[in-house]
Amino acid sequence: MNDFIENFKEILDEPEAISLSSKTIIKDIDEWDSLSNLSLMAMVDSDYNVKLNADDIKNSHTLLDLFNFIKSKQ
Repeated sequence: MNDFIENFKEILDEPEAISLSSKTIIKDIDEWDSLSNLSLMAMVDSDYNVKLNADDIKNSHTLLDLFNFIKSKQ
């Protein structure tokens, strides 16, 4: 989970300026935008070999929800 959070931070505009945890609510991340969505899809495909779509991300409330969803698809 820690690696996932670090990789997630790297897709944001200012990763060093944000603190994330497994309980972070995705829609509350200020830097989150449509480009971040696409970057997340690419990162998950590359690092976890899982194809995400926008609905998968939208249906994940927290980073932990998203991580668990990705793990369930591996």
